[in-house]
Parts: sequence; C-alpha cells; structure tokens
Amino acid sequence: MGTDPITLADLLRVASSPGFDRWQEQVRRTGGCANPIRLQGQTVTRDAKTGDVLYSYSTEHEPGGMLRVACGNRRASRCPACAWTYAGDTYHLIRAGITGDVNKGVSPVVREHPRVFATLTAPSFGPVHNRPDSGRCRCGSSHTEDDPALGTALDPERYDYAGAVLWNNFAGDLWRRFTIYLRREIAARAGLTQAELKEVCRVSFGKVAEFQKRGSVHFHAVVRLDGPEGPDTTPPAWATVVLLDDAIRAAAARVTVTVSPAGAFAERILRWGSQVDVQPIGGLGHEELTEQAVASYVAKYATKAAETTGTVDHRIGELTELDKLPVPAHTRRLIEACWDLDDAYPERLLARWAHMLGFRGHFSTKSRRYSTTLTALRQVRADYRARQERRERGLSEDLDDMEGSTLVLAHWTYAGQGHTPGESWLAATIVNEIRLNRETAREALAEVPDLDEWEVSA
Repeated sequence: MGTDPITLADLLRVASSPGFDRWQEQVRRTGGCANPIRLQGQTVTRDAKTGDVLYSYSTEHEPGGMLRVACGNRRASRCPACAWTYAGDTYHLIRAGITGDVNKGVSPVVREHPRVFATLTAPSFGPVHNRPDSGRCRCGSSHTEDDPALGTALDPERYDYAGAVLWNNFAGDLWRRFTIYLRREIAARAGLTQAELKEVCRVSFGKVAEFQKRGSVHFHAVVRLDGPEGPDTTPPAWATVVLLDDAIRAAAARVTVTVSPAGAFAERILRWGSQVDVQPIGGLGHEELTEQAVASYVAKYATKAAETTGTVDHRIGELTELDKLPVPAHTRRLIEACWDLDDAYPERLLARWAHMLGFRGHFSTKSRRYSTTLTALRQVRADYRARQERRERGLSEDLDDMEGSTLVLAHWTYAGQGHTPGESWLAATIVNEIRLNRETAREALAEVPDLDEWEVSA
C-alpha cells in the first residue's frame, strides 16, 4: 500500500467506524475538498405563527459530531477539488457573458455584440531566457518547454527586480485606469463626449490575471460593447470590433501610473508592455478562438496564482524562511525586492504580498453588467444541495416557498479544519473516483462540438 504506519492505523480506524458511510457522503458533498472546514451546531426551522418545528438538523449524530463543508479555496495548489469548482463557476460566468444564458440573466443577443479577447502584458525589466520563434535564446541555447531557466534573468545583476515587483503591485491601478481610458477612446472614435457615450453604449468586461514565468502578471479580458442598458440592448451601429480593437490598443498605450520617489528609490512611470493582443471572438478568420475556448482559457487561470514562478502559496513572515524553501534564485530575488521596498512604500504592503511577488489585486474581476456573479452561482448550487438533502431525508420541498413565514434558529461553532492522515488518504480515493466519473461523462459527451470539461457541471 506504500502508506506509513500512522496513516495506515488512522485509515483503518476511520474505515471501521460506525459513521464511515456518512463520512464518505460528507466528503463527496464537499466535492472531495482537501482541507474541509469542520463545524458543530444545529439549525431549527419553525413556523413563524404556530411555532411548530418544520425542519431541524444537528451535528450530534454526524461522524465525530461534526459537519464538513468545503474550504472554497480557489487555488489549485491548496485544494484541487475546490479550485475545480471555482474554475467551473468562472467558466460559466465568462461564457454567459460571451454567448448569453437566460438562466444566468444574460440575453443570447450578446452573441451579436462586438466581443474581443484582449491580453495586456507587463513591460520588460531586462532580458530573460525564452523560446523565440528562431528557436535559439539570446544565451545561445535552445530551451525545452520545461526548462527551469525559462523566464529567469539572463543577467541577474542588471535585471530590474524593484521595477518588476512595483509593476505587479500597481497592476490593479493600471487596469482601473485602462478601463477609464478605454471609454474615453471609444467616445472619441464615435465623436461623442463621455457623458453622451453612456446614453448609447456600455463597455462590459470579465478579466483574469496570469503570472508569466518571469514573475510579472498580465491580464486576459473579454471586452464587449452593449447598448445603454447592458447586454439586453443593442449597441449603436458604429460600435464594431474594429473600433473596439483600435480603442483598446490606444488606451493601453496612454495609461501611466506614477510611483513617487521614496527613500533611495527614484520616481517611476509604470506602463503596459508593448505587446497588446486583441482577437475577435468567433469572428471571421478567428474560428479557432471559439466562445468555449475563451471561457475555458480564462477559467484555467482563475485557479492559479504565482506558483508557475516557483514561489510559495502562503505569506512569508521573514526572509530567513526562504532558506528552508525550494524557491528558485530568480523568484527569490523578486521576493527580496518586495522586502527591500517595503519601508519606502509602507502603504503598498509589499512585504505582506512578497509571496505573490508584490501583486495584491483580485485575480478575476468583471464589470457589473457583464454577466452573473460568482455569488449567484454558488447560491444556485447551495439551493440545489439543500433541496437534495431534504428530498433524501423525506422532508417537504415547500420550505423554499415559505420564506417570510418561517423562523430559522441556528447556532454553529468552528471545530477545526482539514483531515486526519487516514481521512486524507481515503478522501484522495474519493477525489479520484469523482475525477473518473467526470472523465467518463466527458467521453460520453465527446461528440458535442467544443465541449469543455466544465460543461459537464452546468
């Protein structure tokens, strides 16, 4: 079995316990969460008029006297199961804004609106090892795709590590200003003022951040032009993909963020990199950039952070911790740069976000009218599971329709987090079973064009 004695003993204890079947059910309901939150408590639903108990639940008879719920961590490095769920939600959120989905409050007419997939990158902070079209890096080597040297500085002593982490730290500000300038550029091309633009056209977007191997973030965004009231309304005739493409490139070129001088550090003017990519979604000549492919691409990066650079997925309390961590030299220097800059820019919390190489923004964001929200998607899933639970317990499903006429009394306490060694081993087998079921479902639906892995969870 290849399992250490302590894990094996705990595994046998869990598997032979009276509540093992219910424990397995709890783990499956979390989706196979690797680090579930354990709760103790009870909830009682009463008729507000008569006081009669309509529904009650207590963890008293649960395995270990606890209810296990998913941790909800979006990072695949922390919990692959919850990250898969988060990616699925992001997929459906992004896809609804591209194709429309009446169940998610977005009209299918958005398919007729101008839509592009834009990528904004960071500037260069010094030459790095790469795989150019010529096949040979500036160092003279032809790197393989998995070469750990990729993305690292050719000359570490001349690489601008301070500039790189400051850029990451202010990337959110650059994005915010980009959205402002984009509206200005669209208005200018339409011959309108910004106030007039609001009356006839609205810019909507959904975006995600991705870390490049060199340790700099860049942003991928679906950008869409709607009518004045959002996705249900038709944009004006002048609102075209060509105009949107031109406005995005112009806005990206104009945006700057000034970092004031502090201590020994001079003033800096931060800008987007010169590589700006804009592609129509599903447009003529871009059939390979399908709606599903774009949504899948965005969802994939929604669960990743800076792990591609070899950094850690937790905060670093002090630099000496790096001596005990397998952090690559290039990444370590980026982390050290965050600490070096922390005293000069205390309001930027660079040391606190050193594990993220200075980046402290949200990895995925969207404009208000782009599509549904992650909160709404989670609520739909929670409501479904609640109805399923009541059905299994033989309870009335009418409780959902009695809101306002019922009184819910609940008391919950935190009882810990995570699995015991044996539970972790058993939970991993359940995760493999869930993954196998998903793969089987995908194979069964393989004939559906452009089907993506998260389509199965729709």
